[in-house]
Amino acid sequence: MKDAMMNRSVNRVGCWRWLGLLLSMMVSMGTSLRAEGPSAPVGAEATATRGRELYLKNCFACHQMRGQGIPGVFPPLAGSDYLLADIDRAIRIVCEGLNGEITVNGRRYAGVMPPAVLDDDETAAVLNHVLRSWGNAGPEVSAEQVKKVRATTAYPTVEALRQANRYPPLPKAPEGFRLREVARLPFRPVRLTSDGRGHGLYVLTEQGDVWRLDPATAALKQILPASRYLEKRPDDIGGPLFVLGMTLDRQKRLYIASNQQNKATRPYQNIVTIYRSTAVSAGDPAELKPWFQTNYPGSPAYIHAVEHIAFGPDGHLYAGNGGRTDGGLTGPDSEWYGGGETPITGCLWRIKSDAQPPVLEVYARGIRNAYGFCWNDAGEMFATENGPDADAPEELNHIEEGRHYGFPYRFADWTKKAYPTSPEAPPGTVFTLPVANLGPDGGFAGTPMFTFDPHSGPGGIVFLGKDFPEGYKGTFLLTRFGNFIRSPKDNAGFDVLRATLRRNAEGRYEGHFHTVLSGLGRPIDIHQGAPGKLYIAEYSRATNSSDSYGPSGRILELSVAGR
Repeated sequence: MKDAMMNRSVNRVGCWRWLGLLLSMMVSMGTSLRAEGPSAPVGAEATATRGRELYLKNCFACHQMRGQGIPGVFPPLAGSDYLLADIDRAIRIVCEGLNGEITVNGRRYAGVMPPAVLDDDETAAVLNHVLRSWGNAGPEVSAEQVKKVRATTAYPTVEALRQANRYPPLPKAPEGFRLREVARLPFRPVRLTSDGRGHGLYVLTEQGDVWRLDPATAALKQILPASRYLEKRPDDIGGPLFVLGMTLDRQKRLYIASNQQNKATRPYQNIVTIYRSTAVSAGDPAELKPWFQTNYPGSPAYIHAVEHIAFGPDGHLYAGNGGRTDGGLTGPDSEWYGGGETPITGCLWRIKSDAQPPVLEVYARGIRNAYGFCWNDAGEMFATENGPDADAPEELNHIEEGRHYGFPYRFADWTKKAYPTSPEAPPGTVFTLPVANLGPDGGFAGTPMFTFDPHSGPGGIVFLGKDFPEGYKGTFLLTRFGNFIRSPKDNAGFDVLRATLRRNAEGRYEGHFHTVLSGLGRPIDIHQGAPGKLYIAEYSRATNSSDSYGPSGRILELSVAGR
């Protein structure tokens, strides 16, 4: 989503975004940090490595790889006067979170930072990483100091914080459906897939591991550790690693999409690799090998990259490759490409799977971050899209080959620029509007909206066919990861919406959106795993934007009553 996530520019899976978003959202780099010089003690090296790993898992999505933050949204940690002025305050913020306006290096920031669910040793480790990185020269923080400060916060013990991050109660199922918890997960899920016939469910983690889940028994088994297939680059040339796309083809071969920065060249590159299984082990896909690979200039802040892959009715693989910027912004940098978007970013790819090697085509342009897409029974494609940090609506788009959907020049139905420095559209560019939201939910406020509340993080989407009852048959269900850029009073998302779409007199799609489930723990994906049965992946346990992501989530089953 917006950056589990994705980074959703953060990606909010919207900000998700998912990724970024984001998208985190969804980020475990699995890298190591080597101590400087030959005399660094083993214990110090291990502690430094742990601090960096915790930063990448808990802080990177907002504060970025080099601690630079995101201007106007998330404050920098590198060279931060606010951070270094009061170390006990910094500890308190990590333990308790922060809500309200602060001034960092002369610039105001107003947002929400959730508490980090870390024990005292982990909190000390991540703070020491921040205080000793990017030119910072802060003091060393001890676990004892963290414990003392934590005792004065709203969560005086680690257990109190964990209790605040317990699994949310199940919402009421819509009429004609049954909702149940299938399994609580020891990891954060980012993607679901299966053969759609009830033969088990594959769950992708943010680390790139693949697990098999039997919904009938809740049996969970890891079948593909990331270390077995991912081509990870050494720390001195390899940057962040995102693994957010997974699907099966008609031959039940498994495909997984990864993105990793390569720092061996200037500018740094983002390497997209799609792996495909080449064998079967105990009935499950095995032995993943690189099937397709391409690259383009990376970005230090927005790493939406390839987040969703799926086979279309034509038998070819489609991939959503998000924007490398928030809104086409440019800027000089000695290491990173500063020229905005490239010909293969911010768009949907069609990868011709019948060619050897597979051939990439740009199917549609102007799509900032499509975390989910699917096709209806007429073969029409629809994609969710996470918008910019500017408060533009998130989008649902009817995707047609060759069309342009606005990014980075236009968002939703805006005619104004998102930012004063937004680029001008090439002469003659024709934009296609998103689906109009006619209410009553999803951001509708009396007049049509294109399409959802800003920063609500639309994610996975599925079309409901003949296996579903009237009122649902022929509609779409989509998840919304939930915002974390706006204040807690703007708790958009954390839900599943039903979209009933119709063409208007001008031939464009518009629709009514109804809330099906609400109060979910950051739902990130939805998948039909069997006739009449849908599976929802909750990324974590947070049910509103004032909560942290919290511990890992779970899988829910929404099924037609009687199935």
